[in-house]
Amino acid sequence: MRNTAASLLMTTLLPACSPVHGDSLDAFERVLAAHDSATAALGEWCERQGIAVPEITAMPVGDGRTAEPDGLRAELAVDAREPLGFRHVRLACGETVLSEAYNWYVPARLTPEMNTALADGRTPFGRIAAPLGFRRERLDSKRGSMPGCPAGTVLRQRGLLRLPDGTPLSLVNECYLAANLGHEPPN
Repeated sequence: MRNTAASLLMTTLLPACSPVHGDSLDAFERVLAAHDSATAALGEWCERQGIAVPEITAMPVGDGRTAEPDGLRAELAVDAREPLGFRHVRLACGETVLSEAYNWYVPARLTPEMNTALADGRTPFGRIAAPLGFRRERLDSKRGSMPGCPAGTVLRQRGLLRLPDGTPLSLVNECYLAANLGHEPPN
């Protein structure tokens, strides 16, 4: 009986005393699932993990264009003439890159000020579009390395951001890196 009580005490109390990077991928996924904005989720996770000051910034990657995924325009409910915006960014907490995100969005469904902020700044899409009250529809989630994601990816999620009336706003493909779990990506 004493060993059982000691074992229970160890499994209950020791995780609270372990380093903050001991959180699992399961815990990380729960934080992501609790938020419609990946930016908000990463900010919370960054703070919980003690990674840095939990201010998430977007760092543009590449020339800003990539081929549209199959079915993109149908998912966004736009025709071939509708201009789409695209951002490929790394989201970082301090100097630690937590994710790489590909975001196709409908500029006409944003305010002019939001479009200017997306074009000119390092502010994440989720923070810029937050006043619209979007919600996330998770399309899929897969653990491990995926084609199109950088080395060190531990989780990839695809989601459709929808305005309160259900109108699609953005399709995101997010690659979450091992840095979220306290591990450096492999070289």
